[in-house]
Amino acid sequence: MKEQVEKLKKLIVNGRKYFRQTGEESLSWKPIPEKWSKKEILGHLIDSAINNLQRFTEIQFAPKPYQIRSYRQVELVKANNYQSASARDLTILWQAVNRRIQQVILLQTELTLAFPIILGNGDSADLAFLIRDYVDHLEHHLNQIFDPLYPSDPRLPTPKLLA
Repeated sequence: MKEQVEKLKKLIVNGRKYFRQTGEESLSWKPIPEKWSKKEILGHLIDSAINNLQRFTEIQFAPKPYQIRSYRQVELVKANNYQSASARDLTILWQAVNRRIQQVILLQTELTLAFPIILGNGDSADLAFLIRDYVDHLEHHLNQIFDPLYPSDPRLPTPKLLA
């Protein structure tokens, strides 16, 4: 899991750099009301981090297999009104929760990483899968945010993270 921690660390650094240098107007821009702004994607990443931090910690003491509870992503973004929030405040919160996740990942052992889980679709996996999936999900959405053409044609390839 050290590679996941290193990847997460890099994503946090790249995200922090991007959000510091990108203006509020650019992060808030929406081509149509139904499409998330970059700031709302960041809000979604905060919700994802909060939900996954809870999963990563609850699995330590919950009955096994641990049942993943889904959450209503679109409704959470709307209810939290991330579009009206300060990008600076959102960035600080996003970084803090992800640094906590880094620490929780580092605490895992071979035994805990093998804890069984049942995904929302009924498939079986383990905590190691859930951690990798979380980091990959974060990377995917950061790539969207970093894309200078987002929001644009979704058929276009998404650029990789900045080095």
